[in-house]
Amino acid sequence: MDNVGVLMLCPISSYLEQELNKRFKLLKFWPITSKTEFLKENSNYIRAVVGNSACGADSELIDSLPKLEIVSSYSVGVDKIDLVKCKERGIRVTNTPDVLTDDVADLAIGLAIATLRKICVSDGFVRNGLWKNRDFELTTKFSGKSVGIVGLGRIGSAIAKRAEAFGCSLSYHSRSQKLDINYKYYSNIINLATNCEILIVACSLTEESRHIINREVINALGPKGIIINVGRGAHVDELELVSALLEGRLGGAGLDVFENEPDVPEQLFGLENVVLVSHVGSDTVETCKAMADLVIENLEAYFMNKTLVTSVV
Repeated sequence: MDNVGVLMLCPISSYLEQELNKRFKLLKFWPITSKTEFLKENSNYIRAVVGNSACGADSELIDSLPKLEIVSSYSVGVDKIDLVKCKERGIRVTNTPDVLTDDVADLAIGLAIATLRKICVSDGFVRNGLWKNRDFELTTKFSGKSVGIVGLGRIGSAIAKRAEAFGCSLSYHSRSQKLDINYKYYSNIINLATNCEILIVACSLTEESRHIINREVINALGPKGIIINVGRGAHVDELELVSALLEGRLGGAGLDVFENEPDVPEQLFGLENVVLVSHVGSDTVETCKAMADLVIENLEAYFMNKTLVTSVV
């Protein structure tokens, strides 16, 4: 397979680069200055594309690669890939589900606790020597809170399991009710927000779920409510979120994802009721290796005419 051209769209991991380079003819897209010329020169050699949650195979890229046969994404979400065009062209698409579920669920709970207990603020309190003069302020507990989850798929279910261990009451909103789940189901997300204290976003990004967390939902959650987003930045109307936090209409937020990454609204930086991390939900050594291995397994399976491990299209 060393004659199969694989186009890697952006830096993902050195391990993945090394393993791809061992097996295929690896082409790196991000250092190229003239991408149009590069694609013209190499389009007939590129049969596979590897991307992630930030960079995928859009319509323009697909059109420029007449020999493209498979897109293997180092992510669960495939919203950066033009799936319609892939289906039209017969291009296979794979992702990396399951292997990152635990890490993202762990982070969701971590963000909730960090936001409620003001762990980051308390850390600064100690580091800046303020503890010598006074005690830190009282904060709010996580255990026993009512938690609403938007999207009860693999990750949402894993979050729910963890929240249950803290004695939280669970409810959820999704496209349809899960018949084998005892958590309370709300077909209307506003009703979910009205009846929970912490709203955790863990659904996939589609046109229907874009800005699913809007002004109405935020207002329903209220000034004591907390939003945790480990899904995609575009799930939340960021302007409305910032406005609600600044005006006190929302109690706080723990955010792993943002609408225009890596740009983050600067108004959030000075807020002590907000915890910000840089889209690191799956970024552990163990999970990153597992995700890279799954990308490679899917590519090897395809070019050896075997069944894809995690097929999307």
